[in-house]
Amino acid sequence: MTGPIAVPTNARSRRTRAALLSAARTLLEEHGPAAMTMGAAAELAGVSRRSVYLHFATRADLLVALYDHVYEAEGLTDSLRPVLDAPDPVTALQEFAAHLGRIRPRVRAVATAIQQQRRSDPDLAAHWDVVARDQRRLCHRLIEALHREGSLADSWTVAGATDMLWALMSNDLMDNLTIDCGWSIDRYADHLATLMRTTFVAETAPGHG
Repeated sequence: MTGPIAVPTNARSRRTRAALLSAARTLLEEHGPAAMTMGAAAELAGVSRRSVYLHFATRADLLVALYDHVYEAEGLTDSLRPVLDAPDPVTALQEFAAHLGRIRPRVRAVATAIQQQRRSDPDLAAHWDVVARDQRRLCHRLIEALHREGSLADSWTVAGATDMLWALMSNDLMDNLTIDCGWSIDRYADHLATLMRTTFVAETAPGHG
């Protein structure tokens, strides 16, 4: 995986890079992955096609940089803070569902594009492997905390519960409910919290029910 060229320190170059990322996001969110080409991004950003390649060696590099850009712009760190600062594991699990309800709709387009295209692009596959490991690490942290407190339901091992919690993060699950079934994001997040609590938390755990 080549990876995007280092973020420039020159002010003009930073503006060009930001314009290209903004253009790429607009193309992706408004017209779909096929519309997000290097040439289209350059045209919408008002820069030369050569400028795109000075910042991003390939379309995959542009998409990876866009993923990081969108998550930062939409406040991933702030959205996760209530999860990491929760006073107990059960509350952390509920806050995790709320976090997914907040962040996933904002980043749906770029996350879905990478997830779908990783099957045919080794660079995007490598990036998705990193993303998946980070997600699973967080899921393991939440499940392990339940286990340490004695609040993990008896039917689960830590490994199995981590796998299932990670699976519940699926973009497809959210899309099936909010797009195909017409659920609101609030309904999705509320029912996801209930599902996580009743699935993973022992009935005798503090805060259950």
